[in-house]
Amino acid sequence: MAKTHASLFFLLLCIQLNAQNQQKSFTVKLITDEIKIDGILDEAIWDTAESAKDFHQYFPSDSILALQQTDIKMLYSKTTLYIAIKGNAQGKDFLTNSLQRDFRGGGIDQVSLVFDTFNDGTNAFLFGINPFGVRREALISGGGTARNGFTTSWDVKWRGESKINDDHFIAEIAIPLTSFKFKEGETKFRFNSYRLDMQTNERTTWIKIPQNQFIFSLAFMGDMIFEKPLGKSRTPLALIPYLNGISAKDFENNESLNNFKVGADAKIAVGNSLNLDLTINPDFSTVEVDNFITNLTRFEVALPERRQFFVDNNDLFGSFGGGRDANPFFSRRIGIAVDTADNTIENRIIGGLRLSGKLNQNLRLGFLNIQTEEDAENEIASNNNMMFALQQKLFSRSNLGVFFINRQAINAASFLPEDKEYNRVVGLDYNLASADNSWTGKFYAHKSFQPEDNEGNYSLGFNLGKNTRNFSAIVDAVSIDEEFNSDLGFIRRKDIFKIANIFEGRYWPKKGKINRYQAQLFNVVTWRPGLDFRNTDYDISLETSAEFKTLERLRIRYGKRFVYLTDEFEPTGKDNAVPLPANQGYHFSNVSLGFESDNRKLFAFAIQPSYGSFFNGNRYSVETQFTLRFIPKINIGFNAQYDHIELPTPYSSADIWLISPRANITFSKSLFWSTLIQYSNQRDNLGINSRLQWRFAPLSDLFIVYNDNYFVNSFMPRSRSINLKLTYWLNI
Repeated sequence: MAKTHASLFFLLLCIQLNAQNQQKSFTVKLITDEIKIDGILDEAIWDTAESAKDFHQYFPSDSILALQQTDIKMLYSKTTLYIAIKGNAQGKDFLTNSLQRDFRGGGIDQVSLVFDTFNDGTNAFLFGINPFGVRREALISGGGTARNGFTTSWDVKWRGESKINDDHFIAEIAIPLTSFKFKEGETKFRFNSYRLDMQTNERTTWIKIPQNQFIFSLAFMGDMIFEKPLGKSRTPLALIPYLNGISAKDFENNESLNNFKVGADAKIAVGNSLNLDLTINPDFSTVEVDNFITNLTRFEVALPERRQFFVDNNDLFGSFGGGRDANPFFSRRIGIAVDTADNTIENRIIGGLRLSGKLNQNLRLGFLNIQTEEDAENEIASNNNMMFALQQKLFSRSNLGVFFINRQAINAASFLPEDKEYNRVVGLDYNLASADNSWTGKFYAHKSFQPEDNEGNYSLGFNLGKNTRNFSAIVDAVSIDEEFNSDLGFIRRKDIFKIANIFEGRYWPKKGKINRYQAQLFNVVTWRPGLDFRNTDYDISLETSAEFKTLERLRIRYGKRFVYLTDEFEPTGKDNAVPLPANQGYHFSNVSLGFESDNRKLFAFAIQPSYGSFFNGNRYSVETQFTLRFIPKINIGFNAQYDHIELPTPYSSADIWLISPRANITFSKSLFWSTLIQYSNQRDNLGINSRLQWRFAPLSDLFIVYNDNYFVNSFMPRSRSINLKLTYWLNI
């Protein structure tokens, strides 16, 4: 019997290891010659290179080889990794959204290359190119288990060109080895590649990935084996100075502003495995604007980080805790503050540094220190913002992380209350990811400290998920003390104990037009420990959906909610409106229908109407998105959201509009013009952002940006600015 149990254990272990390592590999040969990057494979040396071939279909099926195969070859020199890609196709009618770098992946032809350089199944570099030669790069974190672990705002220098032929395209790429991080003497990278072919309507991968996993999952990878070990990387220094001149007018306060700023960033590679980022007087605003959001909740909304300084290894800092409820570090907190009128304003950053990366094969380090200046007029103190984090790999793809955060006022001014002089948070997180990604989870325990307030102050959480081809389930529990504070974090609510469950079933028809049927039951319940564990919220929803093989999607959802208001709440945002009273419970429900068209079409759209009760009244909503493409240079989009809220007297009713048309024109791969108009009567603002960008050298840009804002009700000007910004990326 003991032998039987041992044999069974060994068999299960082999199955688990095989899920991660499918024994698919190729050798990358060392060369001494330089290859011309022109999309023409006329160098004889390419004939000696081994291939990563025999791609598998991921969509519409994950059980057959790709109909249109892709062949990838690689060679390397002491300084550069060279890549040749041949993508077979039915014809030459390839699709793209534009010629601008950093394209989004859906609805266009493209191929992406994923490199896990530390062979840990946790973090990876992605480089992508499409048949038009448009490039993108991204960072993958968290093992590729969630969309928020896919970061496209990362930038690095590399070269790539493509050529379109009658029944295939050729892409040729050169990536400096200094663009990667890896251990000196490394002999292999884990590697995978995925391709989207819009003519055949298939998505394919080199290593087979089941459809219930993300196509960029790091659990399913092969090996690219270097003919000779990689040497010590030279230590490049990238200097990125900027000049920024702005002329602005604040019509509300009748103030004019003319300003000229100079600053710089530096990127320094410390050995092969660490990045040191430095910034002096950074310019983190004015070039790109955030999207407006209609917020009908009582809580703050988190917006994504776009600033380059915070991007490298951002998961080392931003992935602690629960991203929705209890994130102790949220980098967008740095550089903003609240004035005496409780308005959010910019707080200038004097300078800062970030050191992040690998200390050894299994241990990662993150250290951040940023200084903000004092703004006495708005009673904002100068603060030193620091975070230190360590993450140790455990087992196949799991890890254990610890961190310390300190926000410390410097030379605390007389206007700063004593209890605001500092805020400190310590914590521990364990992140679970099985070899085949079928099990994922997290446990975390955090504690905050502030002057004369060190008792309790805990934030605790636990979640566990199981994901199979036909079924997935997640359980999530969160407990946040009322006195827990993280000044550099994103904490939506405090004094809560919350349990959430998601159960999802999937059915994959073997015939017909439907690729996948899906049904999901979602349930979240919240109690308030400070109110004798009163149940203050629950949300139950049932959603069914169908995904067509032609990429259309249809969804139907029914939701039922309960909210017990502990404070007054006015959902319409109208001035002088009567708020809904506190200490009262509200039961309401709604039903919604959603449809998305085939995003391969030159004209694509999505629409989602919903109707139901809302607190003590009713709400009708419609969300729409439209996209029109004139390939390859013009992309026009139109998003709109309408909410009709009808509450009984004496409470207010409202028609809330959010309308945002956008136009992007790429005159070439180096000259781009984009205009975004955003109308929101909830924010009482009509905003116009028009930006001309000239990429005159690799990752070096000249921006001319025009911003204009108007009050909606009176249509009077609010603010206006024109901005000229020059950045230059210089490698030394």
